[in-house]
Amino acid sequence: MFMEFIRNNKIAAGILTILRVYLGWSWMTAGWGKVTGEPFSAAGYLNGVVNNEFVMEQYPTYHAFIESFALPNAGVFSFMVAWGELLVGIGLLLGVLTTAAAFFGIMMNFAFMFAGTVSSNPWMILLTIFILAAGHNAGRYGGDRWVIPYLRAKLFKSKSAIETTA
Repeated sequence: MFMEFIRNNKIAAGILTILRVYLGWSWMTAGWGKVTGEPFSAAGYLNGVVNNEFVMEQYPTYHAFIESFALPNAGVFSFMVAWGELLVGIGLLLGVLTTAAAFFGIMMNFAFMFAGTVSSNPWMILLTIFILAAGHNAGRYGGDRWVIPYLRAKLFKSKSAIETTA
């Protein structure tokens, strides 16, 4: 019953729009400062994760990933974090590719939490779960109203043409 409401109801779409805009603003402002401000480097943060004994004990695989892959490629990760935060924020604010933006946002939140950072991440994860569960309805009052039907028509146009000719 709740899933039917959250996935199809217009009132739920309005509530989800408020959550989506709040999350989008949070992500966009975090990313905007990193993209437009002083050159952002995640190297210090990644070093902190590597030196965090709690992360080492609780999440040894994640610790090994950070130590052996992320830290040596800190420049790439800095770029991905800054632009990822900004693009997730813009996607959520505009309601364009909402589900994809929410998915990548929740992945970043979990990565930050595995690294030992709590901050607002649990709160953002909780709200993002509702957006992911709502699917297309979360972007009903946003750009997904036009973008999703357009993409479906373009991406699946050739597939339906092949099926009808076969």
